[in-house]
Amino acid sequence: MEGIKLFTLTNARGASVTLSNLGAGIVSVVVPDRDGAMSDVVLGYENPADFLADGPCAGKIPGRFANRIAKGKFTLDGREYSLPLNASFGNHLHGGPEGFQNKLWEARETPEGAVEFLYFSEDGESGYPGNLKVVAHYEWSDDCDLKLTITAQADKPTVLNLTNHAYFNLDGEGSGTIEDHILRLNASEYLPTGEDLVPLGPSDPVAGTPMDFVTPKPIGRDLRADFPALKYGKGFDNCYLIDGYEPGQLQEAAELWSPKTGRLLTVTTTQPAIQVYTGNWLSGCPQGKHGHVYGDYAGVALECQHLPDSPNHPDYPSTVLRPGEVFEEAIIFSFTTKD
Repeated sequence: MEGIKLFTLTNARGASVTLSNLGAGIVSVVVPDRDGAMSDVVLGYENPADFLADGPCAGKIPGRFANRIAKGKFTLDGREYSLPLNASFGNHLHGGPEGFQNKLWEARETPEGAVEFLYFSEDGESGYPGNLKVVAHYEWSDDCDLKLTITAQADKPTVLNLTNHAYFNLDGEGSGTIEDHILRLNASEYLPTGEDLVPLGPSDPVAGTPMDFVTPKPIGRDLRADFPALKYGKGFDNCYLIDGYEPGQLQEAAELWSPKTGRLLTVTTTQPAIQVYTGNWLSGCPQGKHGHVYGDYAGVALECQHLPDSPNHPDYPSTVLRPGEVFEEAIIFSFTTKD
């Protein structure tokens, strides 16, 4: 695809991150294991053009609204808006088929060594109101912290939910499933959904259910449990509410650890929730890097975001952005090791 640009940031340890202006995406993260051996721990494709309109939304920033909006409809200030339907059961997912993840963003490297992507979404694009300017700013530190800061402003009231949709496999992409990865979530409640994966309403406690990751456990332990949420999604595809959330304050959301390689990923964010998606439908996606073929559960997405279908749930943290306000959220992926 013409116009795709890649940017690689390498730190003092030789660890690197590669970013793309297609969807302002994370294409690779190469970090050491407990023995110092480097591997790429992010799923992606051999052909850069395959990132366009891929089902998994690998590594990219979906928008204007990440996750689902029920029946593609919401009401804002008394006016109903209709969005394109591109998910099962007639719902709107990740901003629709022409979402931010499938756009070429403007890109620049900053004097400080960061990479910034800018996208201007016009009033009415994919049914959303208001002209919107979004900036995604990535920094890569010598400590192997990848910090993503997303800011946005609009000239009319609109709704906005932005995240990054990278899939991680801490054994290295293409190395098998993430079922033996140990996951811990700073989240004692989750959102039950219907079979369409749209939230039903209030959150439920995870205690006493297979949804519980407050105490670390292997992802595969309960992946196939006889429980509604896991039946609907063929695995985990659920929104967890981050304990202790306060707007604008960084809070640890998740820890993912590979016993095999010792790599540890800690996810910190200012966002109120984290969607855990265990790659339940990765089979059949484009060919992966180095000729790898990804099967189901080949990676896990840890998507820090606002709650799905928030515009239709006044009791959820607001996703409304009004003129004069600045949307600003941060996500930090920190890579270390432990034995």
